[in-house]
Amino acid sequence: MAAKILVVDDDPNVQRLLQYTLKQEGYDVIAAADGAEGLRLWAQETPALVLLDVMLPKLDGYQVATKIRQDEGGESHVPIIMLTAEREVEQKVRGLRAGADDYLIKPFHPAELMARIKSLLARFAPHDNLVGHQPMGRLLVFYGAKGGVGTTTMAINGAIALHRELGRKVCLVDGNLQFGDHRVFLDLGLDKKSIVDVVTAPAIDIDLIKQVVVKHDSGIDLLLAPPSPETAELVTTEHMPHILEELRSAYDYVLVDIDKRLDDINLGVIEAAETVFVVMTADLSCLKNVRLVLETIGHLGYAKDKVKMILNRSNAFTGINVKNAEGALKRTIDFQVINEYRGAISSLNSGSPFMFTKADQPLGRAVLDFVRVVDKSEPAPKAVLAR
Repeated sequence: MAAKILVVDDDPNVQRLLQYTLKQEGYDVIAAADGAEGLRLWAQETPALVLLDVMLPKLDGYQVATKIRQDEGGESHVPIIMLTAEREVEQKVRGLRAGADDYLIKPFHPAELMARIKSLLARFAPHDNLVGHQPMGRLLVFYGAKGGVGTTTMAINGAIALHRELGRKVCLVDGNLQFGDHRVFLDLGLDKKSIVDVVTAPAIDIDLIKQVVVKHDSGIDLLLAPPSPETAELVTTEHMPHILEELRSAYDYVLVDIDKRLDDINLGVIEAAETVFVVMTADLSCLKNVRLVLETIGHLGYAKDKVKMILNRSNAFTGINVKNAEGALKRTIDFQVINEYRGAISSLNSGSPFMFTKADQPLGRAVLDFVRVVDKSEPAPKAVLAR
């Protein structure tokens, strides 16, 4: 039986467009033109998913989402995608706090809408309905508190360890769009395809992405950053969530290495992630940055356990030990990776990651211990915001 989708939007043109698009994909569609009617149809029809406009007569989208979540009482969960013309992060956060699972800014491409609908239906469908369906892969983000702390080292070698040591299917995304280092550290030329080849195509889907990803000798797939800083502008905030959802449909793990800017693109990646690993070292400037990052993420309303701390070069002498660092941050450091800076930088400069060529060395064993813990941890059903 086709999944039933409730469209709540007071614009008749938008209603017609959404109904046509959804029916073309085989969905059963019901529609409401105001918030009160949307709530009535939700209770009466029990849809599998709700597309909810923010600006509605009688009750706005925030009120409708809040009421749905209150009435569900934690016993069920209908996924909600909010639709709005507002681009401000504060509006997005407000919608997510009200109970939305995803957020689309008008105008949006129908392909992106369908990708997000399919992802949420797969994620929240009853277990019996998921038999025979490919589960969505886990999306992990590596974020450096400052430059030079080893974020790219952890992302690259963590990806290789997941594949070579644990047998997982992995795609590594270089999310440092202007100045990505994966080409250099993995000894790849500028002629290799990049994310630009994805975003400039007429439509984005997993078949296209599979033609663009680069297969590394270690066995992992790579979605590389643009070959030049100026072409990074072609990648927008709307592109990244769509691309990551497509990748999750084809891989056990998608790892994204992002830079330290908390701009709209990186915030979108963080929002989509199951877990954000903040990589740090035990020095004052790094601790200061970590505290600011934690405060910023906290203000955005993310659950505390969405962020995990990795102390890199943990046995290096800096005058600040692990206990001091935890005291300064007022939280526990989740993972520690030993200091073997010379070996790590040598492997990156030679284009041969240590998990590929020297996995049995102490640093390789430390990274393997890290990914074993990650792999055994229960994936979050959704990287939700605190409500």
